[in-house]
Amino acid sequence: MKTHPTRLYLIRHGEVEERYQKIFGGRIDMDLSETGHRQARVLADYLKTAPIDVAYASPMRRVQQTFAPYVVSGGHGPRILHDLREVDFGDWTGFGWEEVREKFGKRASDWLELLEAGGIPNAETAHGYRARVQPCLRHVLAEHPAENVAVFCHGGIVRQLLSIMLELPLSRMKMFEIDYASVTVVDWEPDHVEIQLLNFAPWRDRA
Repeated sequence: MKTHPTRLYLIRHGEVEERYQKIFGGRIDMDLSETGHRQARVLADYLKTAPIDVAYASPMRRVQQTFAPYVVSGGHGPRILHDLREVDFGDWTGFGWEEVREKFGKRASDWLELLEAGGIPNAETAHGYRARVQPCLRHVLAEHPAENVAVFCHGGIVRQLLSIMLELPLSRMKMFEIDYASVTVVDWEPDHVEIQLLNFAPWRDRA
């Protein structure tokens, strides 16, 4: 007898305040910009149509501000998982993309490969990052079989979750763009994983 998959709605937070855009923010606990708050409201309206049974979230402020309109509009109050916080970029934290090239001699766009290879000074290791996030995924899948689960988090976390579920190296997740306030939907079964929706941003893509 075929079982229903667990459906995961992987949701990135909205746009952050301008001074933190195009930098490696990571563990900086920043706020959303005015645009980010608007994106969060549109996202909340979109999620009204999704049959979500339970929601989880990172404790970081930009994520909490993103899910707040969802709760106000009648959504589930997210259960906080502290290990869903964004990756620690170590010495790159607070530096812009061009500054990383000038100061460290690295291309910002290569951050996934560099993290995997230990090439970002004092950053969270790829092994440690995976070891932190994987129990969150296991918890969600074990607690909510065949349910629809929203996970409000960060671009790096979305990529790490996809990496784990697809059984691909983290560096391969460079192929996926994960925009602000976007939704990626994955159907998970023990022997099968299928991406149903990728990087859908209601504020941009919804007619």
